[in-house]
Amino acid sequence: MLTLASKLKKDDGGKMGRASGVSDSTNRVSIRDRLLTKEVADLEANLPCTCKASFPDENKLHHFQLAVSPDEGYYQSGRFQFEIDVPEAYNMVPPKVRCLTRIWHPNITENGEICLSLLREHSIDGTGWAPTRTLKDVVWGLNSLFTDLLNFDDPLNIDAAEHHLRDKVRCIEK
Repeated sequence: MLTLASKLKKDDGGKMGRASGVSDSTNRVSIRDRLLTKEVADLEANLPCTCKASFPDENKLHHFQLAVSPDEGYYQSGRFQFEIDVPEAYNMVPPKVRCLTRIWHPNITENGEICLSLLREHSIDGTGWAPTRTLKDVVWGLNSLFTDLLNFDDPLNIDAAEHHLRDKVRCIEK
């Protein structure tokens, strides 16, 4: 599956030295892509059973989709699609994540914006993004939005949180 990994091996083994006078700048692989090769392999080995990652282009590990199908809680039996884009400055900045499934959720807006502390670039409480975090942390965090990180006290989608407080049954049906 990881065709980028074979590209990295080929690039490492086939670099031309500076003595030959040929620049290898066109063959260089970014730090992001090197990190992603390792992280995607780790992610695939440790993916929660309620998640499935798909890569539309196997040569672009920096853009993929994640399907979350909670097996418990309010959103049980639902299927929620997320789009994850990893910027070139990764791992110094977090991935950009958007929910593609329209959902009535206190931490996800109807436009797909997500409130998840580890996706914050700057966080006062220290729970935001750090270079030590990985894609696995992001996936587990997104999965947890449907179980233990479901937050009605500090919502991004205030209407959904207030609706839940007024009428839990109808809120879930929506």
